[in-house]
Amino acid sequence: MFELLKAGGFLIWPILLCSVIALAIILERFLALKSSDVAPPELLDRIRKLLQKGELDNKAINEIEENSPLGKVLAAGLRNPNQHRVVIKEAIEEAGRHVVHDLERHLQTLGTIANITPLLGLLGTVIGMIKVFSAITTFGVGDPQALAEGISEALVTTAAGLSVGIPSLMFHRYFKGKVNTLTVDMEQQALKFMKILQKEA
Repeated sequence: MFELLKAGGFLIWPILLCSVIALAIILERFLALKSSDVAPPELLDRIRKLLQKGELDNKAINEIEENSPLGKVLAAGLRNPNQHRVVIKEAIEEAGRHVVHDLERHLQTLGTIANITPLLGLLGTVIGMIKVFSAITTFGVGDPQALAEGISEALVTTAAGLSVGIPSLMFHRYFKGKVNTLTVDMEQQALKFMKILQKEA
């Protein structure tokens, strides 16, 4: 394994670093973007019951806010119960923008890794081919050992770059789609919440 890394030249190390960062982001986002944790289906019913019982005090609102990202959105509306519908809607939308920003955390980095690792691999290919042509100029084509270093560097860095870039791109697209789905779900929950507030008022 070490010999393979050594054959990849110095560009194999930034590619490996990118792979470690990408793996950490993928694992973290898998845990952070669980639908049941982001938008718990029972939260709206809990709020409805608290409203009906008149038990929606600051302590209950704080618990809702800390419950989940959806809780943060709905708590913003609960903090303005006597305001006009437009004011409540704006508070919810503002909180929603912050929540979506948090859901997309690190995805920009993952997308960057998906783009740069194949380019690092391509750069390794170019550097490897330069070494090959330099060896040909110096030793001619009769010495395969002189050509092997450049060829192996070209192939190893290309393979490593693609091996990191392709999964990173796939997971980046997957998580972007997941965030979009969760955003739509939270919007639907917020609309139901507005109807509950209007009914209770």
